[in-house]
Amino acid sequence: MDPINAARDAAPMVTLGQGEPAVPPVMLAKAQYPGPVGRSLPHESAHLHVTGGATYLDDLPELAGTLHAAVGLSPVAHGRLLSIDLLTLQRMPGVVAVFVAADIPGINNVGPLARDDPALAAEFVHYVGQPVFLVIARSRDQARRAAACAPDVLQIESLPAVFCPREAHAQGRTICPPMHLHRESRSGALRAAIDCAPHTLTGQFSLGGQEHFYLEGHIAYATPVEDAGIRVHCSTQHPSEMQAIIAHALGLSANQVLVEVRRMGGGFGGKESQSALFSVLASVAAAKLRRPVKLRVDRDDDFLITGRRHPFEMDYEVGYDNAGRVLGVEVTLIGNAGFSTDLSPPVMAQRDPLVEYQREGYELF
Repeated sequence: MDPINAARDAAPMVTLGQGEPAVPPVMLAKAQYPGPVGRSLPHESAHLHVTGGATYLDDLPELAGTLHAAVGLSPVAHGRLLSIDLLTLQRMPGVVAVFVAADIPGINNVGPLARDDPALAAEFVHYVGQPVFLVIARSRDQARRAAACAPDVLQIESLPAVFCPREAHAQGRTICPPMHLHRESRSGALRAAIDCAPHTLTGQFSLGGQEHFYLEGHIAYATPVEDAGIRVHCSTQHPSEMQAIIAHALGLSANQVLVEVRRMGGGFGGKESQSALFSVLASVAAAKLRRPVKLRVDRDDDFLITGRRHPFEMDYEVGYDNAGRVLGVEVTLIGNAGFSTDLSPPVMAQRDPLVEYQREGYELF
């Protein structure tokens, strides 16, 4: 409870005079001592937002010598990467360099919890749109045109792919061990409540995933600085995590990496961990070339590369009485986590509203 409400509930009422309404002391204090506590204040950037004066990352003036990056994406869902025709890419107009997984000097991983999410695919590709190579060119258009040649320069041996969460679940293709959440008054109470209920209902339900659809897409602008350090402007909800992952990818100490975020044009969870891929790629290129590198992906590439809010498959069994009161419910949730761990375990265990709904259900006695 916030301090104002706590004080209001705990304090006695003060009568101002005969026939006048009683007023809590806290309200008198607010009148006598005007200040920010208990008052509605505007957002600190509201005046900039409504006047168009708010500066976002792509509004920053580009430094002299800035190069632009674009990502070459896998055209197949699952396959073995056999070769990349780097010579064709390097000969394209404006191309300065092309980087692959082997060019990452440190750890090729952008996953926040497990090392199963490479910045650039090395031996296998695991989804359509997975980054395989990075093109650096003198202009953004030149970089994008070269990266768009990915289907022509990538030789990939197709492998069987699984697209259905229920099929993946049946095959045991999990990114983490199954988790079980029990909320019952004693062991076995849930099963007994359902079995003894006058009525039961079973079924299946599918919940589609949602794209985060932040207005400002993913973007990173990396600049090499003194003593082999790197300075990165990026649109992220987690600057300290970006610092750590960039440092690991470059083989640097964390104090050699400076991450700056003035504001984001939306994130909604979509920039909590997935901004790492773009920050790492821009940083690797800047560190290798010792020149500023900017990576701003188009919306269609953003959709392909990044994940989204999890789709779920649900099997449910509910026991209820004649009045419709729920006596017990058991739900199996199958979350489509994609190919890598990312933040799926905490999403499933703590923050997903479906799980929270189950935790806040009826107590069984």
